[in-house]
Amino acid sequence: MCMSCGCDSERHDHHHDHGELPSGGKIAVETDILAKNNRLAAENRRFFQEKGIFTLNLVSSPGSGKTTILEQTLRDLSGKLRSAVIEGDQQTDNDARRIAATGVPVKQINTGAGCHLDAHMVGHALGELPMADLDILFIENVGNLVCPAAFDLGEHHKVVVLSVTEGEDKPLKYPQIFHAADVMLLNKIDLLPYLDFDVAKCLEMARRVSPGIRIFQLSAKTGEGMAAWYQWLEGRG
Repeated sequence: MCMSCGCDSERHDHHHDHGELPSGGKIAVETDILAKNNRLAAENRRFFQEKGIFTLNLVSSPGSGKTTILEQTLRDLSGKLRSAVIEGDQQTDNDARRIAATGVPVKQINTGAGCHLDAHMVGHALGELPMADLDILFIENVGNLVCPAAFDLGEHHKVVVLSVTEGEDKPLKYPQIFHAADVMLLNKIDLLPYLDFDVAKCLEMARRVSPGIRIFQLSAKTGEGMAAWYQWLEGRG
């Protein structure tokens, strides 16, 4: 079990005795795990800066529509920006195949029982993508609003995706990920006429947790609001 997040994963690059730990032992292990991750994230960040690659870490709960947003974004920006994707999932390559259908290079990372990507996984994947020819790298993290908050991947921005079908209080229920994110995509706004969802309340809660967060309201299905998101991407944030 990964002591930093509670996931049962053999993909983590740390191994330790699962017996009784002395007082403070768990905190020490967590600190070591995050410190190692942060060192590797710093290496990733230097690499992205040297190559001039704008890198985004997309995080959300399952079913928010982030893969659909990514598919549409890649198709609409084809010819304008050279993109690649690192696709994180616990199992299957379903999302990676959807992304590959857009014609964009994609590297699949299956985390097994792990509930997030880490900087080591991302750094290893970079060697299998055409990094010399990229403007933007999208990292689609495992669907989870808890563990990805603690793990820097070297990205320029965390982008949290929240759909209007999830409830407007998500930013207060999962404050760490919304606090860590610079950008929020409020997705599926085409469904608002059919839902009891208070947009103003949701935005207020998000800004309460992260006062400077940039929010885009959009629908990947209808295309509403996507132009503003694209403009932000083309301007590299």
